[in-house]
Amino acid sequence: MIVTTTPSVEGYQIAEYYGVVVGEAILGANVFRDLFAGITDIIGGRSGAYEKSLGEARETALRELEDRASALGANAVVGVDLDYEVINNMLMVSASGTAVKIG
Repeated sequence: MIVTTTPSVEGYQIAEYYGVVVGEAILGANVFRDLFAGITDIIGGRSGAYEKSLGEARETALRELEDRASALGANAVVGVDLDYEVINNMLMVSASGTAVKIG
């Protein structure tokens, strides 16, 4: 499955549109991770624990997006947008795009 942020896929024509598909992932924050992230913030540098969680959430949201598009008969998702939110100490990542059949 081709997943792209662009409105089309170069070299292919969109034969059919299936509509908007969404994938979401919400991950809870871990107390120990928060503690180590706080220490990292104080001394500087990157928070590897949060970067890992963010990557996992993004991959989950995109995988869910692909699964929903595939269930509709699509072989690509165009115009993908990723949104990140923090809600009550939980990280939410949502991916949305248009499921299409390209050929």
